[in-house]
Amino acid sequence: MHLEFFPSRTLTVYLSRLFIARLFAVLAMLVMVLMMLDLLGESGRILENPANGEAQLVYYASLRIPQLIARFLPYSALLATIITLATLNQNSEVVAMKASGLSAHQVLAPLILSALAVSVFSFVFNERIVTRATSTLVAWKSADYGPVPTDSGVRSNVYLSDGQEILMAATLTGRGKAIEMSRVTYYRRNSKGMLVEQMRSARATFADPGWTLENPVRFNTETTATTTLKAATVAPGITPAQVAISKVNAATQDIFELRASIKALRAAGRRTSELEAAWWHKISGPLSAVLMPLLGAVAAFGLARSGHLLIRSVIGMALGFTYFVLDNAALAMGNFGGYSPMVAAWAPFLLFALVGEAVLIRTEE
Repeated sequence: MHLEFFPSRTLTVYLSRLFIARLFAVLAMLVMVLMMLDLLGESGRILENPANGEAQLVYYASLRIPQLIARFLPYSALLATIITLATLNQNSEVVAMKASGLSAHQVLAPLILSALAVSVFSFVFNERIVTRATSTLVAWKSADYGPVPTDSGVRSNVYLSDGQEILMAATLTGRGKAIEMSRVTYYRRNSKGMLVEQMRSARATFADPGWTLENPVRFNTETTATTTLKAATVAPGITPAQVAISKVNAATQDIFELRASIKALRAAGRRTSELEAAWWHKISGPLSAVLMPLLGAVAAFGLARSGHLLIRSVIGMALGFTYFVLDNAALAMGNFGGYSPMVAAWAPFLLFALVGEAVLIRTEE
């Protein structure tokens, strides 16, 4: 019996190469199919803008593909594990490895090591590429796939309130006193909460204090009169500091920016449990690829000629997909305050690590 955790170098490289090749093959297939389906559903909206054409469709695909890669990389690790182990089992290679004295853990060790490398790649890819692509895509969608000002701090669907005044904007760019809003709607309510005035403007800038609306269209609910003004300054109580913490989209910020946003929201007395769960999930999400060899291991052991190889493969797939379902459910519970943020992000991972290990030990016995 070999006492080392990893088998020989040759076998380690062989198993790792099989796993990685199948993982990226499955990922490429999933991304291509899903991207085509996504384009079929979204191309109509993109081409509604007369200035858009094939270049914009390619641009949309370049922004959407990183999101698809980030979402389906763990799924691909699961499917690659099952395909790799089922093939090895069917060719009696697992039997040969077991006969040479390797344990089930040693057979899986190269796959787990490869999955760990994939998790590190996934984390870096998510933080450096996916967050920026998501931020740009969200802003572009909010502008109805029209021109969006080039700004690293672009945000969309901003909602601000101060007492009886509400200020909404489709997009926001800039920072501090240089903030600009586009497609702005302003609401003013009376002391009873009833709407008394509405203004719509294509652009608003910070007036220190207040916000200057350019050529706003004013609607008075009491007189039902509509008038167009040259300019109007509204909402003096809303400051750039409030804008900075008004809305945080965890998918558009990397782990360091999100931590800073959480601190700012907490200092302002805002609820941060949803963002904290998302922060922890930025680590546990990519790390879920490490679980896939453990959950799919049931397809590797047992005689292929027994006719149960397909059933064991389906069981491995069911375990993996159950993990993803419970992971999303735990995050939802964390968003509603049912779980603490750390429990919401890590409980499914730890639970299925134990489940996978129990199944593996039971299989080896």
